[in-house]
Amino acid sequence: MNPATDRARAAARAYRPALGPGVLISPPLLRGPRTVHLLKHPVSGAAFEVGPKEHFLISRLDGTRTLDDLAPAYAERFGRRLAEEHWNRLLGLLGTRSLLAGAPEPPPAAPPPARTGGRWHGTRRLVADADRTTARLHRVLRPLLHPAIQLPLLAAVLVTVVALVLHTGELLDGTGELIREPAALAGAALFLWFSITLHELAHGIAAQHYGGTVTEIGLRWRFPVAMLYCTVDNYLFLPALRARLVIAGAGAHLNMVLLLPFALWWSLLPPGDPTRALLAGLLLLGAVQGLSNLVPLPPLDGYRMLGHLLGTARLAPETRAYLALRRSDPDAAAAYPRRARRLYTAYAAGFVALVLLAAAGTCGAAYRLLTG
Repeated sequence: MNPATDRARAAARAYRPALGPGVLISPPLLRGPRTVHLLKHPVSGAAFEVGPKEHFLISRLDGTRTLDDLAPAYAERFGRRLAEEHWNRLLGLLGTRSLLAGAPEPPPAAPPPARTGGRWHGTRRLVADADRTTARLHRVLRPLLHPAIQLPLLAAVLVTVVALVLHTGELLDGTGELIREPAALAGAALFLWFSITLHELAHGIAAQHYGGTVTEIGLRWRFPVAMLYCTVDNYLFLPALRARLVIAGAGAHLNMVLLLPFALWWSLLPPGDPTRALLAGLLLLGAVQGLSNLVPLPPLDGYRMLGHLLGTARLAPETRAYLALRRSDPDAAAAYPRRARRLYTAYAAGFVALVLLAAAGTCGAAYRLLTG
């Protein structure tokens, strides 16, 4: 054998690779028939998927293990030997993507344009450094995020939701009264717009609290409506499920917390009071705005929360792909893992049920308002 080749192979087997600092690895995600992990470079923002076998190795690249160290654990986990070719191919892939320590750093991702779109619809970035802005807000508001404060607020929100459900008829009648009062309706609309603005910032502050990153804060408009948006990045890579759920649900939680003073005021007024009727209308509109974000349909926050709970990526598109495959190629659809088949079928049924329920509720509410 060639001595130079032998020395190269010996050096490769003795190599102790380590991931570059800050490389992000997501928890396992079901995507179609496969379970994948997402890897992301902290500077360039480039991301790609790897399978469970590659993740098993990548997650152990800490600069202390060689191929001979990892091979026994790999064989025990997957029941097959770790081929040297597989190992070299994986390291080559990580090296070309600058994910190994010592690899040349790629250029940073180009910042998004400050403005997109035109006069009638588009976006505009409002702050130069969204992450720093939300970090400042987080430092100020951090005492309010303690469980000793948030848990009682959550309990108050749940009690309020139950009370509103029990008085649905009164809330619908109050909404009719609110619509017939232009000045009160304008005030309610302003409050709801303000609530949506804080909804977006709540996502960013929650992300800061749990170690996520806010990449952009801006204004999105589609004439005649304009709303703030806050883009949270990297929180999909947080290992704690609770953190991902809190970040996704923070906006809806804040929307409902903002309604608590009005709910208390409404509950203290006697039936028949004109102010109580107007407050009932505000509470209904605010509750619909807040709670509708928890419906697990894209692109709502509830859809993201369901994806986190189920450990899935692109749940709605993959459900559509699976259903289409069942029609066009039943054998290929049957090759999906059992969990994937059950999950995508259940979500399709739930999707239809939620859409029909929302349509029925909207028609019922409209009928009540028009005939009230």
